[in-house]
Amino acid sequence: MASLKSLIISYITLLSLFHFEFSNAVKGGYWSPDNGLKASDIDSTLFTHLFCAFANLNLQTYQLTISPGCQTFPRTIRQKNSGVMALLSIGGGSAKSSDYNNMASQPSSRKAFIDSSISLATSNGYNGLDLDWEQQSKTEEMDHLATLLTEWRAAIKAQAPNLILTAALHFRPMANSVATFPAKAISDNLDWVNVMAYDFYAPGYGPPPYFTRPHAALNDPTGAKVSGSDGINAWIKAGVPANKLVLGVPFYGHAWTLASSNNNGIMAPATGNQNTYVPEGTPSYTQIKKFISQNGAKVVYNSSYVAYYCFSGTTWIAYDDTQAIATKVAYAKNTASLLGYFAWQINQDLNWALSTKASQTWGS
Repeated sequence: MASLKSLIISYITLLSLFHFEFSNAVKGGYWSPDNGLKASDIDSTLFTHLFCAFANLNLQTYQLTISPGCQTFPRTIRQKNSGVMALLSIGGGSAKSSDYNNMASQPSSRKAFIDSSISLATSNGYNGLDLDWEQQSKTEEMDHLATLLTEWRAAIKAQAPNLILTAALHFRPMANSVATFPAKAISDNLDWVNVMAYDFYAPGYGPPPYFTRPHAALNDPTGAKVSGSDGINAWIKAGVPANKLVLGVPFYGHAWTLASSNNNGIMAPATGNQNTYVPEGTPSYTQIKKFISQNGAKVVYNSSYVAYYCFSGTTWIAYDDTQAIATKVAYAKNTASLLGYFAWQINQDLNWALSTKASQTWGS
């Protein structure tokens, strides 16, 4: 009997390791309960992995809390696609890096965080966990991230060996000239990295003068190496293999205000003021298509950047439409041999047009 039990444990461990090293292709998308799209309305047949954003960090206990929408998310999305994987994403762009650094700096708080995450995932039917710790700027944050990932993976192996562990990280493996992401710890402990290949530029970023730019270009013809493909190449060069990288595509744009409606191409002079077309100047794909229709906006696709922009009057919007999405997904699969792609975020799509194009382009 003891021998049979040992064989079973060894078999389960082998399956876990096989899963860790050979994850299936990722057709991913992020969703949050307050984004206007009900989980039951998600066409989960278009995805292999869906992320519920976000679990929040309690700053007193360093344990995680989730909303009712995230509690029911895994069960809901499997109603249309029983094979879709659900991952619980933690943190987000509005979470403070210092809070996560404080958690990751001490053994006791790391343990509270890790144990809480595994408990939440397993009790609510999730297949995995995703860390979205952003805005790192210091070397110590990177050191603490490495320690956190190493201990997290060890705890998952011990407590729930089938759980996937991922992270959404900066488009290249350095936050600035001094803070470099711990590529070895990332490669050793994560199933994959969701590379956030967007928000390279936005109105008001940096000092003046301001110029319109695509915020999620696949290529950078200027040679500045600020693009999705440049970021992917940098991650691979840093030591994270291509089959552990997933390319991010945005389902939203950035709206700029042109200095003159007569100068309206890429690198056209712009003001640093917030564009008022939508709050925060980040219209969804749905809003962009409505803007084009209602204003007779001119649409331009630039194949050198792999980016769209449209303009009417002094409003200029950079975004991705179906051709850009298809080109990026084809690059991810055929050129770079990546694990897959993901979208931020799926509620911003229009009748699933971008999600369908991405899924069809990748294929089965």
